[in-house]
Amino acid sequence: DPSTNWLYIVGRVKPGTAMLPLQEKLSVILRQALLQTRINFTSAAGKTKLTRTHVTLTPGGNGIQVMQEAYGAHLHLLTWIAALVLLVACANVANLLLVRGMARKIEMSVRAAMGAGRDRLIRQLLTESILLSAIGGLLGLVVAYGGTRILLALAFPGEHGVPIEASPSAPVIAFALGLSVLTGLLFGLAPAFVASRTEPADVLRSGARTTTGGTPKLQKVLVVIQAALSFVLLVGAGLFAQSLRKLENTDMKLETRNRYIVHINPQAAGYKQTQLEALYREMEDRFHAIPGVQKVGITSYTPMEDNNNGWGWNAEGVPNVSHGASVIRVNPEYFDSVGTKVLTGRNIGVGDTPTAPRVAVVNQAFAKKFFGDTNPIGRRIGTAETHPGDYEIVGVVQDTVYTTVRWTDHLMVFLPTLQRLATDGPIEDDLGLYAGALVVQTDRPIPEMETITRRTLVAINPNLTVVKFQTFDEQIADRFTEERLLSRLTMMFGGLALLLAAIGLYGVTAYTVVRRTNEIGIRMALGADRGGVMAMILRGAILQVIIGLAIGVPATLVCVRFVQSQLYEIKRVDAGILLGALAVLGLAACIAGLVPAKRAASINPVEALRIE
Repeated sequence: DPSTNWLYIVGRVKPGTAMLPLQEKLSVILRQALLQTRINFTSAAGKTKLTRTHVTLTPGGNGIQVMQEAYGAHLHLLTWIAALVLLVACANVANLLLVRGMARKIEMSVRAAMGAGRDRLIRQLLTESILLSAIGGLLGLVVAYGGTRILLALAFPGEHGVPIEASPSAPVIAFALGLSVLTGLLFGLAPAFVASRTEPADVLRSGARTTTGGTPKLQKVLVVIQAALSFVLLVGAGLFAQSLRKLENTDMKLETRNRYIVHINPQAAGYKQTQLEALYREMEDRFHAIPGVQKVGITSYTPMEDNNNGWGWNAEGVPNVSHGASVIRVNPEYFDSVGTKVLTGRNIGVGDTPTAPRVAVVNQAFAKKFFGDTNPIGRRIGTAETHPGDYEIVGVVQDTVYTTVRWTDHLMVFLPTLQRLATDGPIEDDLGLYAGALVVQTDRPIPEMETITRRTLVAINPNLTVVKFQTFDEQIADRFTEERLLSRLTMMFGGLALLLAAIGLYGVTAYTVVRRTNEIGIRMALGADRGGVMAMILRGAILQVIIGLAIGVPATLVCVRFVQSQLYEIKRVDAGILLGALAVLGLAACIAGLVPAKRAASINPVEALRIE
């Protein structure tokens, strides 16, 4: 089917080969090969399909292109989020280096008085900054090694293992260490320049209390930046959590209560296609004999399973209309087992045997696509333009979610488990007849259902084993793994950024209290009460956060536009998320400023003035 792109070939080309000409050459070969098949390309629609069919070449080292397209957006987003957290951390470190530089004013002045030039002082401070960042990078690798495994374990719960190798490669380690050193250099420059700008005579005469006027402003700017970035990340975490909640609460038109999904592989057990009818009948009988079992569905694949088999379809009496649709083979009890309602016509029945007239049940989307508002019951459809009447539509079922909740116009055709066309070729070549799963519905939860299932299948054939056993709810939850991981990572990064911003605000506020000790002492000596002093310090701390919010709110609204496509049914930022982020950041600011404020209020005026 030229409308599908499920086949991937890994090849090796000669060094120096131009990819574009080779891609065009292979596309021509593919079209010529398709012309030799039974597919009819003589009609206008067929010619269009053939023209659009092509080969796409991508470097093998970059992985499979479709996986890049599927996961690339989320990975790019996580890269940007990590970069924002890195900026918050770097601003925090720069603030600490500024405070440390102010505390070393006398040391720098003594060095300058003894002949050290400013460039020598800057080199010393930068060396310390780079060494600090390198040590932090090494410790970060240790934390990342364990943290990555914890995150993956949270993202892929269960006993089937984690499908991602978490051990960092040499290039990743080199990049992380190199980035640590680079950030240490870049964010150590400003503190180094500030700390090295000193007048030895003035500093040595006035002592450690002398400070430059510009330093507090730079520190406050860094706190403002941290607050703004933290707000962006907190809102992002809230949006992705809301998106995940919407995904998980989507009405899929399926019944999952007391349903068990049993994945099987009859082909691996040695069954031939001619033996499948007897096998399916025996499985139905044996599972119905289990106490509590109500329905036994047999199908090629189940809802919310990472699988999809599509064919191109045509309808009799509807010329020049061809469209791909997923094809699922099911037994008579399948729709009841997954809770899908038949809206018009009938279900697939026990009389729809391999030798009976070929029938099909379609979903609402398929019926509307081909027949509009007319009644599709009795109409005929087929998988080739020359044979559009191979199957008679006998029923229409409601649209349900199968592969992903984002696929809103999913066309589906349900066929009896073993019915096939005479033009399909030898039955031995028809792999589509093999069932991939059972859906077992019970009247109550049965904790030992997996054990019973395995025992039942072994009784049929010792080689017929369970490939995978899950409840229906577990299978659906597995389809949200990527979104769940993204939501948890954004929450973790948002919390980390908030913690770093709070630490930065605490450090600046504490330094401000130390720097203004004599001023506070004078104020209290002149009658200022402790409550007024605390309010003054807290006001200064909260003001920095307010300025950060003034920058962060519009920045957030802009950033949301870039992640809109990765959010589910979220068109704008919810006011509750904005207010929640404001409240969390405001609370963190109050807590971070409260300790230095209480310390300022406890200053003894007499002691402060004596020191002065």
